[in-house]
Amino acid sequence: MAELSPASAGDAVARLLAAAGPILSLDIGSGTQDVLLALPGERAENWPRFVLPSPALGIADRIRRHTAAGRPVWLYGHNMGGGFAVAVQEQVAAGLAPAASPDAALALHDNPERVKAQGVSITPSCPKGYTAVPLADYEPGFWDGLLSAAGLPKPSLIVAAAQDHGHHPEGNRVGRFNLWRALLTETQGNPARWLYDTPPAPCTRLNALQQCTGGPVADTATAAVLGALAAPEVAKRSQRQGVTVVNVGNSHVAAFLVFKGRILGVYEHHTGMLDTDALLFDLKEFGFGWLPDEQVRAKGGHGCAFLAPLPPEAEGFAPTFAVGPRREMLLGHAQFIAPHGDMMIAGCHGLLHGLALREA
Repeated sequence: MAELSPASAGDAVARLLAAAGPILSLDIGSGTQDVLLALPGERAENWPRFVLPSPALGIADRIRRHTAAGRPVWLYGHNMGGGFAVAVQEQVAAGLAPAASPDAALALHDNPERVKAQGVSITPSCPKGYTAVPLADYEPGFWDGLLSAAGLPKPSLIVAAAQDHGHHPEGNRVGRFNLWRALLTETQGNPARWLYDTPPAPCTRLNALQQCTGGPVADTATAAVLGALAAPEVAKRSQRQGVTVVNVGNSHVAAFLVFKGRILGVYEHHTGMLDTDALLFDLKEFGFGWLPDEQVRAKGGHGCAFLAPLPPEAEGFAPTFAVGPRREMLLGHAQFIAPHGDMMIAGCHGLLHGLALREA
């Protein structure tokens, strides 16, 4: 299994950049998209970075402006993050009867009948009198313009992360945790295999993103745990005993059990459904392998999964490292980490670390 020592991880990324040229690393969340332009020959601390509103928030703003003007919208383009769904419902409430193409409708729900039940018609072409609104997690013209305006080079490679629930008509939570279980089992917890050149077919959002960028893609939770493993203090500690890495995002909490370079467990819940005490309870039970998947789902979470049996020498995965914009939930209970001095870009560094692991 590919593994990089803390000392060699930075050298591996430098070699990757020397061979590939500039790499644009995108971590697309529900509230923000965090961006890093990794440049050959430059120190990581000097790489240009951005924290911008997520693409879904931009779509929501556009829909609301059309709603205020009394214009119904037809959504088309690619599957993407569904953070604009409330704005679509505001169109419905205003009596404007929004519509969507079949691919765009996937951003609202996997089941087209559920989309129609929300008041959104599905049609392959723009109805007369409607305003067409394109959907995409990655829009090349935007990035070409931004980088050009900043005097920055065009990337040779784009690597991107987004959360993909997986196509599953029974619901997002079912589909997403089916994917996590399969990933744990098929890779035996090897994070070097958690970046996709071709995502699994059920990952409709990641497939759409990969078609737009042309480069490797991963889930945002994968980017987060790889970002933590890029931090020397986490990598060193995880060689001695098991550690828990927690990404407390704006919408979701994802936790991972890591020991000797392998990911042995995954837990995921909704941030808004947890307070600190509930999260700490779940993390303790999770670390010992005692937390039932059914219990997490019964409380509204996505679930948890393990590579059993958990090794006793991992000692309950007690050391906890936290990243993410809502990590204050674990203040005093976890070590906050910031790879290369910037916590918001941890996932971007994680994607680069994952690329380097694949080359090791």
